[in-house]
Amino acid sequence: MKKIQLLTLTAALLAASATSCNDKDFLDLSPRGALSDENLNTPEGAEKQVIAAYSALANDGFTAPFSSLWPYGNLRSGDAYKGGGGTGDIEGFHFYETFTFNRPDIGNTDEVWFRLYVGISRANEALNRLNKVDMPNKAIRQGEMRFLRGHFYFILKELFDRVPYIDETVPVGDYEKISNVDLSSQQLWDKIAADFQFAVDNLPASQGEVGRASQVAAKAYLAKTRLFQAYVQDDNHQVTSLDQAKLQEVVRLTDEVIGSGKHSLSPDFGNNFQSQFDNGRESVFAIQFSKDDGTPRGRINQGNKLNYPMNAEFGCCGFHQPSQNLVNAFKTDAKGLPLFTTYNTTSLTEPADFQTNAVDPRLDHTVAIPTHPWKYDPSFVFQRSWVRVPDIYGQFMSQKELVGPKDQSFQKLPPFMSSTKNWAVIRYADVLLWKAEALIELNRPAEALPLINELRRRAAASTTLLKDINGQPVSNYRIGEYAADQWSQEYAREALRWERRLEFAMEGSRFFDLVRWGIAADYLNTYLTVEKTRRQYLQNAQFQRGRDEYLPIPLNQINFSKGLYKQNPNW
Repeated sequence: MKKIQLLTLTAALLAASATSCNDKDFLDLSPRGALSDENLNTPEGAEKQVIAAYSALANDGFTAPFSSLWPYGNLRSGDAYKGGGGTGDIEGFHFYETFTFNRPDIGNTDEVWFRLYVGISRANEALNRLNKVDMPNKAIRQGEMRFLRGHFYFILKELFDRVPYIDETVPVGDYEKISNVDLSSQQLWDKIAADFQFAVDNLPASQGEVGRASQVAAKAYLAKTRLFQAYVQDDNHQVTSLDQAKLQEVVRLTDEVIGSGKHSLSPDFGNNFQSQFDNGRESVFAIQFSKDDGTPRGRINQGNKLNYPMNAEFGCCGFHQPSQNLVNAFKTDAKGLPLFTTYNTTSLTEPADFQTNAVDPRLDHTVAIPTHPWKYDPSFVFQRSWVRVPDIYGQFMSQKELVGPKDQSFQKLPPFMSSTKNWAVIRYADVLLWKAEALIELNRPAEALPLINELRRRAAASTTLLKDINGQPVSNYRIGEYAADQWSQEYAREALRWERRLEFAMEGSRFFDLVRWGIAADYLNTYLTVEKTRRQYLQNAQFQRGRDEYLPIPLNQINFSKGLYKQNPNW
């Protein structure tokens, strides 16, 4: 949080030479408030352009978040309901969640496309400046910009699959000639991987300023890219094969991250979601926010500001509510293991249910439950009355992305709330589970077992913060480790996928996991069959295989390209 100076590119007013009114040269003036190439093609100008690219990481807004990706990764996954004031409150998010009425002309989709390309444009502009100057750390800054560009393209790839690829070598006049289908899906993955590989080759293992991309972060992001690429999809988004060489690369890269000694799991799971532990050892790469930084309102997390409860201390706006299905998924059996097949047959709803049933401790770190403390403050107890419309969206709320009103990072942005708490793009827990997943799919499940159990041991040790005002556990916690004697490849795959759901619940990644694994259609339509009996507003919801794995290419973008961009299948 707030370690990189967020510099403003102040426009310089250029002094004009005195001229005669009879001399037409007086018309040839540099525009006021503009900076020429000559002004910016300096080491100082290039550094400022680099900072402008970093600032784009957090330039999302509440109608098109791309830090936590909660509208796209959670609402569409079965882990969360939209919440808010009802189905018409930011209607585009309702369409995402229900699939049936999603359309290419929804403004939220166009906005997130636009904002992500602004980030790419800033990275490209910085690379243009860097390529033209001689300066210390030039290769490092180039590596940082390739890392950021890879990050923005990775999100676009997750959301839309086929997007136009534009780098710093393409003249602006040629943008209109580049289609979103010029590159195949695999070729686009290779372009993204090339950015992260350049970063690996040019960045130091550690950076002097917290918040800058490092070589270790680049290796982790490259591993994530190769893992997604390993699940080869056909033109209708169906997984047709697994690239074993890519999986081997994931194992190699994650081994290098683990072996670097730069990162480890936080001793308590909850430390990852408290501002005082920002940039801890589990944080591989995080978006930095700030306040009191010389700007009017600071660099506040805009993407999550809809998600605070509707109580006196907060007041708006009640979005992003955990689903009943997700809450039920945290139940455990007598050995402390997940109830893979029966978890959803009964629901945890009443306060007593969380004592009579055993649950994974990560539940109370993730979900705000009536009668349980909010964000580890035993005197600040979450109430059903804090939920905006519980009759529509249920009684639970999200906690990971939020802070309490006494937190040092909390800030009101009337009528909204927000904070300067970091948002982790990659946690060390990601690295462990990416390696475990690759090992399982390489049919080496025994090597994945200790990685998954390491996370479960950490979860079991993460109950200290989960106490009521009398010092008693707020739920009945029971979590155990998997045994080697039942650890087949099939069982390991199910355990791995379950572990990813619980570890990263409400962090914006679930839907993209389902698509990567090729199970989105079956999983979500099964989820909706049951959930329609709980939530009336889901009656018309249905996932269409071969269409809903990705968002449609925004109609505005197709129109701007004069039809050069091609729509995704079945839209």
